[in-house]
Amino acid sequence: MRKITLLVSILFLAFSCGVKTTQSLISDGNYDAAINRAVEALRTNKDSKGKQDYVYLLEEAFAKAKERDLHDIEMMVKESNPVNFERIYNTYLNLEDRQAKIRPLLPLRLLKQGKNATFVFDNYTDRIIESKIALSKYLYNNAAVLLKSKVKQDYRKAYDDLGYLEKINPGYKNVKKLMEEAQFKGTDFVNVYTQNQTNLVIPKRLQDDLLDFSTYGLNDKWTVYHTVKQKNTSYDYSLIVNFREIIISPEQIKEKEFIKEKQVKDGVKTLLDSRGNPVKDSLGRPIKVDKFKNIRINIFEYKQFKSCQITAKIDYVNAKDNQLIQSFPLASEFVFESLYSTYKGDRNACDESYLPNFNKRLVPFPNNEQMIYDTGEDLKVKLKNIIVQNRFKS
Repeated sequence: MRKITLLVSILFLAFSCGVKTTQSLISDGNYDAAINRAVEALRTNKDSKGKQDYVYLLEEAFAKAKERDLHDIEMMVKESNPVNFERIYNTYLNLEDRQAKIRPLLPLRLLKQGKNATFVFDNYTDRIIESKIALSKYLYNNAAVLLKSKVKQDYRKAYDDLGYLEKINPGYKNVKKLMEEAQFKGTDFVNVYTQNQTNLVIPKRLQDDLLDFSTYGLNDKWTVYHTVKQKNTSYDYSLIVNFREIIISPEQIKEKEFIKEKQVKDGVKTLLDSRGNPVKDSLGRPIKVDKFKNIRINIFEYKQFKSCQITAKIDYVNAKDNQLIQSFPLASEFVFESLYSTYKGDRNACDESYLPNFNKRLVPFPNNEQMIYDTGEDLKVKLKNIIVQNRFKS
């Protein structure tokens, strides 16, 4: 019985809080939020006595929301300002959507009065169509004006407006064609190329890899990178990868000799006391203990080493006036190492993890071109990070 009473108390408290929250939303003028809460509460057991507060609140919130929206529309229409067309259209849509939320719940009874709650619904179809036509015309004409500008931000605004127009009114005039024009005009085109200021030849495959921007995934809505200049394209920026210095070390083989020693088990022996006599257990038998011996190995280790360091500079240049915007340092190093060993003695004296080195042999050193290319793999990652963190901005 106590559990049932507790559960009832909890449910009552939750209901009470829900009603108070809905009342507070209405008091704050947040009518749609209040309507949403009331509609949710009335989806089940709408005719129960415990849901009456929500019916009253829904009736009140709906009437006040409708009155406010129609008043706002009246004011905007009187202002005759085209910038209000979108808000008028969306307000009519909101009026229609609000009715659609409540309609499935009707009728809603007011038990004390013995009648249904009052919800005056209107048909907004004609006004929605009229406001959409006015908004479509405004968006289209405004985009046409923006497309005659010489400012990229205007082209981008035109693209967004036309995209919205296509969404609310698909197939309107030649909107898709104008969107393509706005997209092209609003895009920053970046020409990317390399310059070699070193005294070494940069492998072509490294340059091709560095400039393969399709693998970077850097093109976005308003920025396109070209590594080969395209006809009929006016470039806004240049991104230049300047190779400044390439240092390749000589091929080296470093030798090292060292000794490893270890004690290993070598059978068993009789335990002797200090006088040299066998130590016996309680049954008179000699006690046996492990016998150890020392083993040793001389290791001759050979480490092959060759390194390549590349330093470069990334220049952002305004292609219109050829002025440097910003520069970023770029550096990378690749190290080729290979280790192999020979030995004299007992290899069991060596750590087990070292044993594979005895199976290795001298390997050919990579040539300089390969070293430069391998260094470029890291350069590519760093170049992408620089571009991602420093986008071109018109």
